[in-house]
Amino acid sequence: MAGLTSVTIQWYPGHMAKARKALAAAIPQQDVVVEVRDARAVAASANPVLADLRGDKPCLIVLAKSDLADPDVTGAWLRALESSSQGRTVAMAATTERAKETRRRFIELCKLLARGSRRPRIRVIVVGVPNVGKSTLINVLAGRRVAKVGDEPAVTKAMQQVVLDEDIVLSDNPGILWPKLEDQASAQRLAFAGSLPDTALDFESVARFGAALLLERYPANLIARYGLADLPARPEALLAEVGRRRGCLRAGGVIDMHKAADHLIHDFRSGALGRISLEVP
Repeated sequence: MAGLTSVTIQWYPGHMAKARKALAAAIPQQDVVVEVRDARAVAASANPVLADLRGDKPCLIVLAKSDLADPDVTGAWLRALESSSQGRTVAMAATTERAKETRRRFIELCKLLARGSRRPRIRVIVVGVPNVGKSTLINVLAGRRVAKVGDEPAVTKAMQQVVLDEDIVLSDNPGILWPKLEDQASAQRLAFAGSLPDTALDFESVARFGAALLLERYPANLIARYGLADLPARPEALLAEVGRRRGCLRAGGVIDMHKAADHLIHDFRSGALGRISLEVP
């Protein structure tokens, strides 16, 4: 993907600074910190602010949206996270397709990490970047809709508690980023995956980034989804081809690249392009 130019991405609205302060005050009262990451972008969705706030608290890393990620890559990430944990961090993949298994494994790992706690109930706080799947995970764990879910960042606005069972109480928190997204490749992955609001993005730039990655790593998925006879060589050409095949045309047959970008991004986020991971360990 060398040579691609893109618009610099930055997004840190005021409510995140407030959420960060609330989180800093809440974490010392918890037994376990659960950091939810996007299984398709495990490193990009790791918030360094959360690592600083957590300190030496036991941590469960949950790879959400694993049903949308490349299963082989997810397995590699789980092994990598476990091998570097030094016993204070464990990891699991979560999916809405096997809710009972996700709930059983989650409770088991939280109790393992909280061994020695003298509280009547284990206190678990769920954190992560926006739109990473925290509220969906909590609904899966609770077995009912207790947290508001939306296909956009910043749906959860305030801290909320959920009693999971007689032993565990969860706190769900608004998603937070860090003040400056210095690694723009990671920012592009977060944008492509939907952890940043579309209103803060240059859609075509994000789509070009995603197209380059897909051409490099998942060409067969592109061929199958769009019925391509030949694979375009460049991201711009792929977007143009998507636009032609999806009827994204303006007067005179000119391709509407913004609409083409929207199609590609939506096809990735929805899983229509297949199970895809944006980075490997």
